[in-house]
Amino acid sequence: MGSFVADRFAPVRRELVELNLDVRGVIPDWLDGRYLRIGPNPVADVAPEEYNWFTGDGMVHGIRLCDGDALWYRNRWVDSEVTSRLLDRTSPDERGRSALHGPSANTNVIGFSGRTLALVEGGTACAELSDDLETVDVCDFGGTVRGGYTGHPVLDPETGELHAVSYHFGRGNTVQYTVIGPDGRLRCKMAIPVQGSPMMHAFSLTRDYVVLYDLPVTFDPRSATHVGVPRPLRPLAQLALSSIVGRVRIPPMILNRVPRIPAGRFPYRWNPDYSARVGLLPRSTSNPAAVTWTDLGRPCYVFHPMNAHNDDRELVVDLVVHERVFDADPLGPTEGQPRLERWRIDLVTGSLRRDRLADEHMEFPRIDERRATSTFRYGWAVGGTDDVSGEHQLLRTDAAAGVAARRDFGNHSAVGEFSFVPSSPAAPEGDGIVMGLVTDLAESVTELRILDAQSLEDVAAVRLPQRVPAGFHGNWIQQPH
Repeated sequence: MGSFVADRFAPVRRELVELNLDVRGVIPDWLDGRYLRIGPNPVADVAPEEYNWFTGDGMVHGIRLCDGDALWYRNRWVDSEVTSRLLDRTSPDERGRSALHGPSANTNVIGFSGRTLALVEGGTACAELSDDLETVDVCDFGGTVRGGYTGHPVLDPETGELHAVSYHFGRGNTVQYTVIGPDGRLRCKMAIPVQGSPMMHAFSLTRDYVVLYDLPVTFDPRSATHVGVPRPLRPLAQLALSSIVGRVRIPPMILNRVPRIPAGRFPYRWNPDYSARVGLLPRSTSNPAAVTWTDLGRPCYVFHPMNAHNDDRELVVDLVVHERVFDADPLGPTEGQPRLERWRIDLVTGSLRRDRLADEHMEFPRIDERRATSTFRYGWAVGGTDDVSGEHQLLRTDAAAGVAARRDFGNHSAVGEFSFVPSSPAAPEGDGIVMGLVTDLAESVTELRILDAQSLEDVAAVRLPQRVPAGFHGNWIQQPH
């Protein structure tokens, strides 16, 4: 158990704009867009012994690349009720738009339907950002997806649709599945029954199925009422929440007014009494009860699947599996020993087989996104020590051979998630570069590193004007032409 506000996690306190960045090597001239990375960066000081990494106010860092140059770096807190008040600037609701309650979106930042979206889960509002990373509005897809969205939607490259599974304790014993069309409009929404109130951080998508992970990290009323509720009232508040969770679905009008958990304690904990199972929902159905569930045998938790696909008989998903999280350490995912596994589900018998694909610790797996929902070969993930506080390697995986290449940046480095960019739209799978942030902890310097996707050798590096704290997800957003 360590502090998530010190060392590689220490927040930065300045919003900068820096032009014409220093470049080492040669940036490929076909890269025209922005690399964006988001993560927790508390606006105010927090108590290290109570602060959970997942609850910090979101900050987006961006680097604009074009014609072989690094045109700018800028970083901005994602506006919300909390960050706007503490930064003394107007929030979106004060500008005549929808409210962004609680800590701001901190989990993922993507481009979709011509917009830049800062995403988070658990009932907290997502945000739309400008090209310059200023917050312009709440993201609820025209008011059609209320009560929160997700940090991990999946884009189907064949249809252009954005699929998502959203969770929040106020949904009772359901999670919400939505499909947003390429035009940014809602096409499908359904409430899917689950066992209680799980933290469903991510899901998987294949050509024919939505893959649901109903796993034993669940809403904990004691943690939810620890912050912001006077001590004498906590037992009553816990009793009230316990009577709701997993039993009653709060109406949307009330759900949108449920107080958000402030930066600090995390309201989800490991639950040994909650069975671990995986569910398959046919994409062809409009019936939320059509899910078929399979028990996993031994408990575990999944933050990040790599990819999934199916044929007529079998569904296969590669994913990073933690033995457990948020049990002994409520502050972050430090106890799970994450390893890459392959789960095979027989679509005829419903049986499931789990195989370990690699012995190395790894997290934040990525693929060539053009292969999402389909068979694939290559993946990239960060690794190093046995928890997320010490990644200093980048690994390339092969679907048939496990870890096929590695790049070690040194024990005194912090390596963030790397994302793949193909050399052209028609390039073969894995032909291109991967890019991500690497921090030299001894020098307190962060660079955007661009590597050959196969060899993991240097292509170029862009030196940033300030250190970027260890965070969550990053993506390349191509400039529209």
